[in-house]
Amino acid sequence: MRAFSGRRVIRAGHRAALLSLVLAACADAPEPTLVGVAVLPADHFVTGPISGQFIEPANGRTPPFDGQPVQGFSALIGNGDGSFLALPDNGYGRKENSADFALRVYRLRPDFRTADGGSGTIEVEPAFLLRDPDRMISFPIVADLELYPGSTIPVDPTIRNGRLLSGADLDVESFRRVPDGTFYFGDEFGPFLLHTDSTGKLLEAPIQLPGAWSPQHPLLGAEEPNARASGGFEGMALSTDGTTLYPMLERPLVGQEGQLNVYAFDLAAGAFTHSDPYEPPFKYRMDPAGVGVPEITAVSDGGFLVIERDEGQGPTARHKKVFLVDLGEVDGEGFLVKTEVIDLLDIADPHDMSGSGTGRFTFPYETTEALVVLDDGVIGIINDNNYPFGLGRHAATGQPDDNEFILVRIGPLP
Repeated sequence: MRAFSGRRVIRAGHRAALLSLVLAACADAPEPTLVGVAVLPADHFVTGPISGQFIEPANGRTPPFDGQPVQGFSALIGNGDGSFLALPDNGYGRKENSADFALRVYRLRPDFRTADGGSGTIEVEPAFLLRDPDRMISFPIVADLELYPGSTIPVDPTIRNGRLLSGADLDVESFRRVPDGTFYFGDEFGPFLLHTDSTGKLLEAPIQLPGAWSPQHPLLGAEEPNARASGGFEGMALSTDGTTLYPMLERPLVGQEGQLNVYAFDLAAGAFTHSDPYEPPFKYRMDPAGVGVPEITAVSDGGFLVIERDEGQGPTARHKKVFLVDLGEVDGEGFLVKTEVIDLLDIADPHDMSGSGTGRFTFPYETTEALVVLDDGVIGIINDNNYPFGLGRHAATGQPDDNEFILVRIGPLP
């Protein structure tokens, strides 16, 4: 990817060409159109430590759970064979209640229901667990303890013996596979970047965003937090040439209300390109209706799709949108120029895959967090169902949200 340093100017001609490619619809899809749906039921578990011991009952589900729920998908990577790697977040939403949730990556094999058929189901299998057997992390983790923090419950031997990373240690929300086959994960507690091998083993100490401190930072000490709780690296893009990561804050730094920062991490140098978190390479202006950006994904050399959302779900959802930005284009105040691509609360559904009979489809989840670019002008989006707390799709029945993977045709991508 080209270097985006120094003066940046608006390139109206380039922008017009880029947007015409992204927003041009094919003949049978004049607007963003639902073309596929696959669902993983909410109550889907895999073998692992007993979990949910530190949460309350919700939506008809009473913890603890015998195993680990397959939930909370925050990022996707396509494997090129119809399968996807999927990253859950830290488990139950907070550092204090997720010590018995093991951080891991799953492999999803969806059989999308389309106008031509398909079961609409998702096969899932564990891909790998995140772990620190070589003690790269300098601060204590749950695997170092006899008892879960603040409790009298012994830490599960699987976590201790494998030095597995838990949802009380780190809150991973994004990940990218880089050209050498290793992975980088974006975390909210630092915020940190984590570098692992292809099996999830940590290769180096967590890499902190210079000058940024979350209230959940494990080494906060006397530092004054300037990053929001649960507002760290939620989304992270990889440049199309595989040289640069672009981690993005989900929420504004203290004192920068309405502004979200996109940083650059040079993979060859193994370092961020800027040392002051308040002076990022790129600034993103959030819509007043939004509270955060959970995803940023490259679609071209400089072009990125971004999800922006509010905190509503079900009938209270108001703002769930996908925007296009170009890192080479800023407005007069230095903010990335953004253009709406999809309103996720109003998608065309000509084949009635939603079953509503209205010809329209809505994706009304509080945390719509993962986007993957596919072929033929189609993108895939999956929700974080916040099991068992999410209540976006089944508000009328009070049942927890499923993991819902949708395909939306938006026309040719650049």
